[in-house]
Amino acid sequence: MTTVTHEHVLAAARRIAGHVLRTPVIQISPGLWLKLELLQHAGSFKVRGAFNRILSAGRLPDSGVIAASGGNHGLAVAYAARALGVRAEIYVPEVTSPVKVDGLRALGAHIVQTGAIYSEAADAAAKRAAETGALSVHAYDQAEVVAGQGTTGLELVEQAGEVDTVLVAVGGGGFAAGITLGTAGSAPGSGPRIVAVEPERIPTLNAALQAGEPVQVEVGGVGADALGASKIGGLAFEVLSGPRVESVLVTDEAIVSARRTLWERHRLAAEHAGAAAYAALLSGAYRPEPGERVAVVVCGSNTDPATLTTS
Repeated sequence: MTTVTHEHVLAAARRIAGHVLRTPVIQISPGLWLKLELLQHAGSFKVRGAFNRILSAGRLPDSGVIAASGGNHGLAVAYAARALGVRAEIYVPEVTSPVKVDGLRALGAHIVQTGAIYSEAADAAAKRAAETGALSVHAYDQAEVVAGQGTTGLELVEQAGEVDTVLVAVGGGGFAAGITLGTAGSAPGSGPRIVAVEPERIPTLNAALQAGEPVQVEVGGVGADALGASKIGGLAFEVLSGPRVESVLVTDEAIVSARRTLWERHRLAAEHAGAAAYAALLSGAYRPEPGERVAVVVCGSNTDPATLTTS
C-alpha cells in the first residue's frame, strides 16, 4: 500500500495553492478554536484533495474525471473540474440530499444517482471508469486525496499555533488521516492529539480499531450523506491506527444539537457531518483537560438553511 507522509502534504500545498481558499480560524473561547473549512470552495474541505488528485495526474483523458460521492466529494470534483476545464461525471447514492444534487447540477457535472448507499454508487463509478478510461478521483482512499486534505492541518497549525488536540469528523477517514499528517511535528510521532469523531451509527474507524483491520459497518443516521462510507479506507486506517489518534463516537442527537448551536451562537450554517466534531465537545464525548488547547474542524456547509433550527 502507498504510504502518505507529511512531505506529501507539503507538496500538495504547493500544488493546489491558488486553487483553494485559506479558510479562517476563529477563537470562540479561551483555548478553543474553530477551523472554518465549511467556508471552502464548494462548501467543504474536499476540493483540496480533488485539486491535488487532478493536478497530479498530468494529461487527462478526453473522458475527464469520475467520482462517487455522498455529495460533498462530488461537489468538490465538479468544482475542480469546471475550474480546470475538464468533464466531470459524478455518481451519488439515493441518500444524497437534494441540496447537494442541485449543487452538482449547477456546477455542470453529469450526475448519475444510483444505489442506496455510497458503496453502491462507488461500485457503479468504478465500473464506468474502467469502461471510459476517465480519471478516478476517490472520495478518501487515494494518496493524492489524503495529501490534499492534509493541507487543512498545515493551515491550522500556522493559524492557531501549538494546539494540543484537534477534533475532526470521520467517514472514510481521508480527512482525519490528512490532518494527522498535516499537523505532524518534526519528531516521529509528535504533533497534537487527533480526536477522530464518528456517529455511533457509522463507526467505520472505531470498528476497524477494535477488529485490528478495516471492516464493513452498517450506514445510517443524520450523517449518512456525508459520512456514509461503510468501511474505513486502507490509507486512513494505516495513519489513524497510530498512537496520536483517539476514536470517539457521538449520537445523532448530539450532532443535531451541535449543528443548531453552531448556527444559534456563531451563525455558522453547518451540515450534520460538519458539526460532528463539535458534537463530541459539546456532548462530553471528549472532555479536554484544564488548560488544553483544542481546535475543532467544522468541515461542511452543504445543507438546507431552513433546517438549521429544526433538525
